[in-house]
Order: sequence, then structure tokens, then C-alpha cells
Amino acid sequence: MSGFARHWGEAGGRAVLMLHCSLAHSGAWEGMVRSLGPGYRVTAPDILGHGKAPDIDPARDLHDQCHEAVLPHLPEGRFDAIGHSFGATLALRLAEEMPDRIRSLTLIEPVLFAAAKGSGEFRSYRETISHFDRLLAAGTREAAAREFLRLWGAAGGLDDMPEGQRRYMIDRIHFIKASDDALFHDSADLVSGLAQVRAPTLLVQGGDCLPVTAAVLDRMEKDIPDTTRVSVPGAGHMVPITHPVPVAKAVADLFARAG
Repeated sequence: MSGFARHWGEAGGRAVLMLHCSLAHSGAWEGMVRSLGPGYRVTAPDILGHGKAPDIDPARDLHDQCHEAVLPHLPEGRFDAIGHSFGATLALRLAEEMPDRIRSLTLIEPVLFAAAKGSGEFRSYRETISHFDRLLAAGTREAAAREFLRLWGAAGGLDDMPEGQRRYMIDRIHFIKASDDALFHDSADLVSGLAQVRAPTLLVQGGDCLPVTAAVLDRMEKDIPDTTRVSVPGAGHMVPITHPVPVAKAVADLFARAG
């Protein structure tokens, strides 16, 4: 089962695929779509375990099953791929595996931590996230969600969210731990393929991003042949949601360059 996808725009518009972050859903792209304006046909699937998509299979590699579930939602022909956080790792995989289909690639705060392996930022983040791991292992899901969002979420974190949104994130917090093999150990072997990405690529970070994110982007900027890097002042990890206008402007500039 591949689940549900939202669509914006009219048939015949420039085809764009958007892949959301962990603990969100396809509706998170609403602000970006509005900021991009007319002329696009946007497809945004719910990633497995999110929104209206089926839950993940704990017996299977997480990245493999999420990748497979995205494939039925790909626009026909060539398209622009945009991903945020975990969704950025899925967009990167598409660019590596089907280069003839990807017109441009936008990676917003990608969390492919394996790209920073060996750095001080990688080691420091492993130590930082260990508190989250311990909370989740102890079965304290709400405390684990609060700790995770303290690191990666918008201002206010879990406690400032409406009850429905809080429950949504707590109910899906297991997805974060399930992604360890993909993000820390690169189960999809994405780091070795960075140099083979042919699409013009935009790398986006919040100006207040975590040091490990900057280290990941440093590696991607070094290895991917054709990159532009943008930092959005005053933004954190949730930059496409909190600051959609400057992100959309950078994306539109990439589209113009990609043709």
C-alpha cells in the first residue's frame, strides 16, 4: 500500500514532488505551495507512518519501504524533487537512482547524518540524541517526543501544540528511532552516490540549524557537482514551514536555472 497524496495546481503545470519531514504529513507543504504561486502541479505524498499512509513494517528496512511507497506517486516524466529532513533523504535517493527523471533537487535540512560521520559534529550529536534514545527505550513516549522536538522542532515544542497535534507526534515517535539505520548508518548507501547526482541541487538550512546539519550540508556541497546553498536567517529546522517565502524564492531561482 502506498497511501495518500495531496495535489495542488492544474494539469500541465511544472511537475514538482514534495516529501515532508518526520512527524509531519503532506499538508505541511501548504505554505510553500502558496509561496511558489501558480504554474506548478505539486504532488506531496504522506510518507509511510504519517498522515493517511499505512504504518511502517518494523521487520523491513525503513528507507527501502518508504522509498517504495513513494514511487507510485511520482509525477510522469521529468520533475523537480523537494525534500525536507527525512523526506530530503528520500528525494536524494530518487536523484541517485533515476537521474534522467529529476529536473532539479532541493534538499532542505537533510538529516543524512552518515554524511558527517567522522566529524566532531557527528559525535556530539550522537551524544546529544542518546537522552532521547533512553527515554524512548524506557517507554516514556511523551517525554521522548518532548526531547526530540526540543532539538528539532519549532519554538515552544510539544507543550505549545494543540492536543491533536501533540498526540499525532507522540503516536509516531517510534519512527524516529526506526530511522537510525538509514540516517546514521546509511542503509540505502546514499553518501557514496552523492558525486553521481546530476540534477542542479539547492541546499537549504536554517540560520540557526544544528551543527550536525551544517556538517551534513558541508559534505553534500563538496560532493554533489552542481550545488547552490542558502541559509535563511532566524530559521531553525522547520524552515520550509516557518519561513516558506524565502525558501520558495530560492526554489524558484533553482527552477529557472534548471530549465
